[in-house]
Order: sequence, then structure tokens, then C-alpha cells
Amino acid sequence: MLVKTYGSAVQGIDATTVTIEVNVSRGISFHLVGLPDSAVKESYQRIDSAIRTSGYEMPHYKTVINMAPADIRKEGSAYDLPLAMGILGASGQVGPGMLKDYLMMGELSLDGGLKPIRGVLPIAIQARKEGFTGMVLPARNAREAAVVNDLEVYGVDHIGQVTRFFNGQASPAKTVVNTREEFFANLADHEMDFADVKGQQSVKRALEVAAAGSHNIIMIGSPGAGKTMLAKRLPTILPPLTLHEALETTKIHSVAGTFDSESSLMTRRPFRSPHHTSSNVALIGGGSFPQPGEISLAHNGVLFMDELPEFPRNVLEVMRQPLEERSITISRSKTTVEYPANFMLVASMNPCPCGYYNHPEKECVCPPGHIQRYKNRISGPLLDRIDLHTEVVPVNYDELSTTRENETSREVRERVTQARQMQTERFRDYPGVYSNAQMTSKMIHHYCQIDKAGANLLKKAMESRGLSARAYDRILKVSRTIADLNQSQNIQAFHLAEAIQYRSLDRESWGS
Repeated sequence: MLVKTYGSAVQGIDATTVTIEVNVSRGISFHLVGLPDSAVKESYQRIDSAIRTSGYEMPHYKTVINMAPADIRKEGSAYDLPLAMGILGASGQVGPGMLKDYLMMGELSLDGGLKPIRGVLPIAIQARKEGFTGMVLPARNAREAAVVNDLEVYGVDHIGQVTRFFNGQASPAKTVVNTREEFFANLADHEMDFADVKGQQSVKRALEVAAAGSHNIIMIGSPGAGKTMLAKRLPTILPPLTLHEALETTKIHSVAGTFDSESSLMTRRPFRSPHHTSSNVALIGGGSFPQPGEISLAHNGVLFMDELPEFPRNVLEVMRQPLEERSITISRSKTTVEYPANFMLVASMNPCPCGYYNHPEKECVCPPGHIQRYKNRISGPLLDRIDLHTEVVPVNYDELSTTRENETSREVRERVTQARQMQTERFRDYPGVYSNAQMTSKMIHHYCQIDKAGANLLKKAMESRGLSARAYDRILKVSRTIADLNQSQNIQAFHLAEAIQYRSLDRESWGS
């Protein structure tokens, strides 16, 4: 008897439906074909034990299983459930009538229990697209799949519940999630706040500008000045995720296995902080069977790289292309996948090896030339992609001990959101461009026009401060964002003046 069940294979952040054809006929052999990996081949022992402990029998006949399309590699243990149900259906122990309407995925324990799997959200989206009535999944994955509308989702804990469902004996409870209600209820839920930071008004302003235009930023300051504290609070002033961004971000974390199975949808912008010993594969993704890296896990959020010069040079250099393209393509001999990587890079560094160059109280003990060599650990092409450089000065006792209330993240976020709305309207005719940081040279020429006073100011700054030509476009982009924060249609001279001061590392005199 030939029976078909359906599973799914995840490639990148998209899913492909896999048809599992099970044929039981005369004979005594067992064959599993269709490019399965070792974990899929080992499923026979798990399925055998799970079926027997549930009161059913493995067929004592020739069993041939084909997983189509056969040119896509089937990886992992998540195919246990559809394989088991196909075997039970083909051997007449489960009614085959409803099997064609439901997509199933789940790893089986030896006692028939179901363990959670990865990549449920892209699988659910593809299942709805292909017209399946619903999905049968491990209970811990049910809420994630239930985010997709017009799809019946059944979360189960044991294979016995699945067999009873398809035999019409008992139906498990449907998992229902009101996606919009849950999304908007948790949208502005942040544990940290900008009001926690004492002093540092100039750095807070720089972070506000960076958030408003989605600009990359680097903070230079001595140990304990507050760089990490400020960086961790940057997501609290970014505009709230849209529902589309939340779905896209959740898909990436679902595929990577970093998504909380008790949740249904990510409502906060990601904040990723890889250690400086991370490899280039950990940062951009990859492996024999490519998985998303830190830059993709930070998609629609913040990638914080603390102590930037301590990262290996080859790790930093692989970020140059993703910073420009906002995506990363990983190619292997048998597959090519593309992951989105539209993130804000926030970096921090000490001003010198000892950490106290330009410190108001402590003296720098670095030998001549060491400061410049320390800065040169960051290549010019990478530094070229960082729009704002700001120095973080240690906070004195009077500022730390003050009881004066500081501006909250909510107040700053309102201004940032208004500026982003102006940019959304400005770039509505440019697909894939959502912020000032993404402007091309042609767009800069069109949207960043300056008056005579501004042109004279920019010319003097470039000549007197030794700014390079690459700083020119960056200053114009940042000044456009500062104008947007002021709800100004035109870039004024004072907008340019503020943007110029955010180019600390471009000064020829810096560190000498």
C-alpha cells in the first residue's frame, strides 16, 4: 500500500515541502532513499521503538520510503514524525484519508514523545502557501507556527495523540495566537532605559542621530566610561519593529534555534554582542550545512562589537560586503544560501592600548607610535563604513551623584520614529532603501544639497581637520539625518557643523 505524508526542508530562511512516499509490499527489507543525512537514516531505530511503545507494530514486510524532491538534502531528526505516520498509514494501522491535508514535523523519543525542532515559522508559512489544512508539531513549537493565519496548528506531546487524531478517535486542542494583539502588547517592553545613564549628553545625542538614520557608530573612550552601558540601551530608542520585520527576524532566529519556544513572535529588536574571539564563520554564518551568523541574528537590530581592535583582522574584513549589501550569501559545493543582514553596527574601542589617552585625570603610558598602530588594527575600508565616531569621556562624581531625572528612552524614541517616517516617505520610490544610511552617491547628490554657507563650512573643515574624501559623503548623510530630527526639509550650516564633529578618527592629528 502506498501512502504519502508531508514534511519540510529549510534552506536559508525559506522552506521547501518534502513529500514522503511510503510503500509496504511483500518482502522483508527496509529502504530509505531521497538524499537523507545520517540523522535521518538513524530514524529507523527511534521510529521502531516509538511505534512499539505506543501499542503499534512495525510492518514485517518490504518497506520503501522515498523523500522527494530527491535532489535536496534532508537533514536532522525532525522527519521522524512524518516518516512514522507514513509507515503506520502504509501498513493500515492509521487511516490515510487525512494524511494528505496536514504537514508534520517532529523528533521522536524512544517512548514516543515529541521533542521541539528548528525552523518552524518558515515551514508554517510555506505550508499555508501550498494550501495545507494544518500542521502537527511538538507542543513547544505550536505557538510559533500559530502566528501564521488560516492554518490549523496542533501541538502534541506524544505520537499516540497523532495516531488517534488521524484515526478520528480524538482531536488535540488547536493552538490559536492572536498575532497582532500579542505583537502590539509587547512592542515597547524594555528592561533598560536611557534614563539610567548619568551624564554623557553628547554621546546620547550621537546615538540618537545614529538610530534616526540607521548609521553605524563607533565609541572611543577609556575603560569604565560607559560605552557598553550606552550600547545596550540603543535598541530602546530605535523605532518599534513592524509586523513584517518581526516575522522576518523571527524566521532567522527560528532557523538558528535561538528563538524562545514559549513565545510566538519576536517583538524586540535583536541585540547581538559577539566576543572578540569569535571566528569569521560565527560572525557571518556558514559551516558544512550553512547556518546564520551573528550579523544575520542582528538583522533589524544592533550588532555590538566591544573592543573592536581586539577582533582578528580577517574577522573584521569579512564584514565589509555585508555592511554595504545588507545581506550575506554563503556558497558551498552543494548549496548556496542567502541570509539577510540589515543591522546597525555599534562598535567600541579604547583610545590606546593602555586605555587612557586623552583621559582627564589618568596619564597615558603608551610609547610613541603605539596609539596609531592600535588604531590601524581597524582597516580604512571598514572604518569608511562607520558614519559616526564619538569620544566617550568618563563621568565625574557630581554627574554620577545627581538626582536630576534624565530623558527617557520613550521620549528619544518618539523623535527617532518621526525622523524615520520622513525617510520612509522620502525613499518610497526606492525599493530596499529605508534610511539615510542606505543612500547611494546619486541619492546623496539629490537629497543632501547644501547652501553656500554650508559649503564653505564643509570646505574649511575638510582642509583644517585633514578630513579625507571618504568622509565627505558620510558627513552629508549624517547632516541629512540631523535635519530630519529637527523636522527640517533643508540642511542648514548648523546641521553640518554637528555632523562634522562626529568624525573624530578621520582627523590626521588624532592619536599623534
